[in-house]
Amino acid sequence: MLVKDSVGVVGLGYVGLPLALGFCNKGFQVWGVDSAPDKISLLRQGRSYVSDVADAAIKHCLETGRFSPAVDYDGLSQVEVICICVPTPLRKTRDPDMSYVVAVAEELVKVLRKGQLIILESTVYPGATEELVSPILEKSGLRAGVDFSLAFSPERVDPGNKRFTPLDVPKVVGGLTPRCTERAAAIYRRVFNRVVPVASSREAEMTKLLENTFRAVNIGLINELALVARKMGINIWNVIAAAETKPFGFMPFYPGPGLGGHCIPIDPFYLAWKAKAYDADTSFIELADRVNRQMPNHVVGRVAELLNNVGKPLRNAKILLLGVAYKPDVNDIRESPALDIVGHLVRSGSHVSYNDPLVGEFDFMDQTWQSQLLSEELLESQDCVVIVTDHTSYDWDFVAAHARLLLDCRNATRRARETRENVHLL
Repeated sequence: MLVKDSVGVVGLGYVGLPLALGFCNKGFQVWGVDSAPDKISLLRQGRSYVSDVADAAIKHCLETGRFSPAVDYDGLSQVEVICICVPTPLRKTRDPDMSYVVAVAEELVKVLRKGQLIILESTVYPGATEELVSPILEKSGLRAGVDFSLAFSPERVDPGNKRFTPLDVPKVVGGLTPRCTERAAAIYRRVFNRVVPVASSREAEMTKLLENTFRAVNIGLINELALVARKMGINIWNVIAAAETKPFGFMPFYPGPGLGGHCIPIDPFYLAWKAKAYDADTSFIELADRVNRQMPNHVVGRVAELLNNVGKPLRNAKILLLGVAYKPDVNDIRESPALDIVGHLVRSGSHVSYNDPLVGEFDFMDQTWQSQLLSEELLESQDCVVIVTDHTSYDWDFVAAHARLLLDCRNATRRARETRENVHLL
């Protein structure tokens, strides 16, 4: 007998944890499952490890008695709905790594019950729900779309976004059958402000890939134009601001030190990989990736150029990076261009340090890097300071006033550049 108004969420990271709490706050009984015992231990103490989730939000759900975090799947045998929110990274060969999804599906075979609804939220290639997940779940002897429902609904979380919470973003959903779509949409309507049903799981899968491929290609375009504009002596940021005044037909994208995070550098290659099976060309994806991947190297080239202008070689130079997270106001360094920049600088013989108010330390290149206290002394002791991530907590006037040489990769120092010759754009 399934428990009415009950949900299981597998994978309690930046996607799964807010989803689990969202269901809990709407009155659902929620079983949260994660394979990391340390995360479950923190959750049971009412402590958060996701930057957008406050401790108080977890404590509240625990106090209601409706949120049960665990490392095992036992509780999922009695829930009505199970949401899968596990990582889907790329392999070194740039092929999709579906091992986490496969592992979860194989565990669910052991607890799957007739009448349950399974919803995959992890980013996958078009067809994965139907071609990969469904056959595994059917090893239980139950038939997808008949004995249990199966759907796909892409996570559209934007970490650090204060304007749109995960529940504010419209929820796209597509099922294996129309009935699967109806069931998934009905569940999500009780939690999300808007639900957008589509014709199939494949359409829902493609929607997520379109969104992030669109961004990756346009970021690649603006990064390429930024390099061209600098050679022409044109300030690309002023050009973007002017173009943005057009009330139609233009959407601003901004140059930077490279792509980072859990989606934009990765999702386009799920589409490119699947396209090969149809002998379809994905030239825009490949070209955009080539441009975006060269940006960290361009940053190091600009540092070398600026140091050379003051008679200082890159080798043995002291370089301070401000921000190593992949985007402002998050503590996530996955795929961050800062790591590539650190690697290039170290291999060039530079002495590298960093400050990030949200990333206290990280492991890279067989060593542990620790954030340095940002002070006048630290800034003044560096041959060059590089703004990689423009966290809102930084005082850019302070930074510009004390850095001997400052390379701004994010246009964070707009005011300071008007009066200081030590500040330079990417």
